[in-house]
Amino acid sequence: MSAILQNVSTSLSASTSTFLGHNNLKAIKPSHVSMAGRMSAVVKCVASPSAEKTAYKTNVARNENLAKLQAGYLFPEIARRRNAHIAKNPDAKVISLGIGDTTEPIPEVITSAMSKRSEVLSTVAGYSGYGAEQGEQKLRAAIASTYYEGLGIEEHDIFVSDGAKSDISRLQVLFGSNVTMAVQDPSYPAYVDSSVILGQTGLFQKDVEKYANIEYMKCTTENGFFPDLSTVRRTDIIFFCSPNNPTGSAASREQLTKLVQFAKENGSIIVYDSAYAMYVSDDSPRSIFEIPGAKEVALEVSSFSKYAGFTGVRLGWTAIPKELHYSDGFPVAKDFNRIVCTCFNGASNIAQAGGLACVSPEGITAMHEVVGFYKENTAIIVDTFNSLGFKVYGGKNAPYVWVHFPGRSSWDVFSEILEKTHVVTTPGSGFGPGGEGFVRVSAFGHRENVIEACRRFKELYK
Repeated sequence: MSAILQNVSTSLSASTSTFLGHNNLKAIKPSHVSMAGRMSAVVKCVASPSAEKTAYKTNVARNENLAKLQAGYLFPEIARRRNAHIAKNPDAKVISLGIGDTTEPIPEVITSAMSKRSEVLSTVAGYSGYGAEQGEQKLRAAIASTYYEGLGIEEHDIFVSDGAKSDISRLQVLFGSNVTMAVQDPSYPAYVDSSVILGQTGLFQKDVEKYANIEYMKCTTENGFFPDLSTVRRTDIIFFCSPNNPTGSAASREQLTKLVQFAKENGSIIVYDSAYAMYVSDDSPRSIFEIPGAKEVALEVSSFSKYAGFTGVRLGWTAIPKELHYSDGFPVAKDFNRIVCTCFNGASNIAQAGGLACVSPEGITAMHEVVGFYKENTAIIVDTFNSLGFKVYGGKNAPYVWVHFPGRSSWDVFSEILEKTHVVTTPGSGFGPGGEGFVRVSAFGHRENVIEACRRFKELYK
């Protein structure tokens, strides 16, 4: 038997080395190898020296901007802590209300359109390869007429993409490293991290938990989560998300009018993130282009992710008005067109078929039903924390509930909730220093899980 195992070990080591290379063998874990269904043994691959001890190094320096980033990106860090908790508590039923990932099935009217598109790709007549980098004309026109009717945004102003997050990074490439930028504080971390990677910022300042050269527009309970623009210094680019992630607040028409005027006075460009516009329940604007003059100072990114459950399908768009120009008069849209033609081959044609179904009358109805389901979840979460005496914000126009834990570290609260209730939330400080003392609870979850999580919250904080 020892001879057989020696042969197996030699064979496994040889084949693994062939495909992975000796330096990667350290990633192979011990595995159980079955012998004709009768005997098993543990076969171990001998690891090569660790990377730290490897003698050879290239002469390529690391991107110094990546070295500025702090720890891990927020959501992978949460996933790491969640996985560690599961390993420590293997029998616990962990409920995730942290990362904003949708959980409910994509409506059949949408998946059937994608299925049909995929099937015709196996035919000579129906096959298509590369499409237009800007997106299929029918979809661009449908997005313009559905979301921007009467606002002066036309099909040629729409650039279809693989999601708003991807477009945020493409926009940073568009603007380059020499611009200055402002963000809401707190805000979606991709804005800041992409700015750091592009070299727009200085080093991270631990004493204030901020990067140098970024203007953090403080959004607090005291100012209704809309910044006091009289205290905000001028920057080239202003990232603004409404309804906001993470606070769930939606800017009013009056507030957005002030923002557009502020941008005009300073010659700035607003990057407006409207990924949650379909969750708006009151008369708050769903698009920045509802504000007079916005087309001269703003562009807008959006997505089907939180409307149709496309977090995995990946489909979104950016709208750039022809009226938006650089200081030399060159149209911003023309440069963005060059960026997508250089860096992108266009969204999946199957995903775009789903997008067309999304903006059909049946698709719009189906998406409203999905959004309505998550809004019901939100109401359950809001009612729970209200009943426990917490100050609760958001929840009305967004799928996020922003819960205040005054005087406490948000990571400590995150850990307390995870350890004592097995529920994953998101610490507010992960969205910027203005989020300290808050925890974001996502409404994306199966109904039974949301109800159970709320029951556990009541047990913990009763």
